[in-house]
Amino acid sequence: METRVKENTPACIWMQAGVVKKKICIKDFSCTTCRFDRALRKACYENEHRQKQGVVLKGKRGNLIFWKEKLRKQPLAKRPCIHHMKGHIDFKACPKTYNCIDCEFDQYFHDQFKVYTVLKPVEFHDISGVSLPMGYYLHPGHTWMKIEDRNNVRIGIDDFASRVLGKFTTIKTPLMGKQVVQGKNTIHISRNGHKASFLSPVSGVITQVNSQVSKNPGLINHDPYIDGWVLNLYCLNLKQDLKQLMFMDSNKSIMNKEVDRLYAFLEEETQLAAADGGRLGSDLFGNLPGISWDTLLKLFIRKDP
Repeated sequence: METRVKENTPACIWMQAGVVKKKICIKDFSCTTCRFDRALRKACYENEHRQKQGVVLKGKRGNLIFWKEKLRKQPLAKRPCIHHMKGHIDFKACPKTYNCIDCEFDQYFHDQFKVYTVLKPVEFHDISGVSLPMGYYLHPGHTWMKIEDRNNVRIGIDDFASRVLGKFTTIKTPLMGKQVVQGKNTIHISRNGHKASFLSPVSGVITQVNSQVSKNPGLINHDPYIDGWVLNLYCLNLKQDLKQLMFMDSNKSIMNKEVDRLYAFLEEETQLAAADGGRLGSDLFGNLPGISWDTLLKLFIRKDP
């Protein structure tokens, strides 16, 4: 199945479904951030409630119904998949009447098509064993951000924090559609009862949660920058947020300082001249039981002010 190239500004999903006559999409189909979508949904919910009460609806507003309900009335051959409506693929009919949670193709799209097509090959710097991806922005709280498309970004926990704290066993994040704030606790992990929170590198609305990481938080430790991403966000004020982040040479400088600071701490606490011959290994907390979890958090994981 080929990717469809969008040459012009796309039509809003409500327009494609025939609910409204003319409306273009200016949110790149991030409907959770769209005032127009919220207004139409509110009107549709009110209409639905009134109809159940036996109220006769009149006028244009009274004729509004959810775009999914409008398309469900169409024959299968004219019922487009949501991913076609968003311009991701050529035409494909929707056999599930927009119950995407039961659709194998929707799962395939998110797990394969979107992840491995949108994410381009990443090159890495090696900072004494710590992976530092090129083209990513870093937050001092050891989270990262990568711009995917326009104001859509992907965020996660960096390799340094993963190596210091070791394998995560659970992860909790806000739900899709929720607002997160730059510099505020957003990603909450635990390791066998030990807990830690990480700050969001940017502000935005959550458009996707990595279901694979939710099921297996250890993916963050195995591959923190690609398979181990945590959230997708739509960031309205991205340019402003970028001013608070580090990029390119600044990333290397701050990571070198963090690694040096960690080695100095290890030498003082363990009397070892260096860790793993000068390269930071994985699972520092698990391999050095004399060092407490709270001490590592206090020294290396920035808290919500």
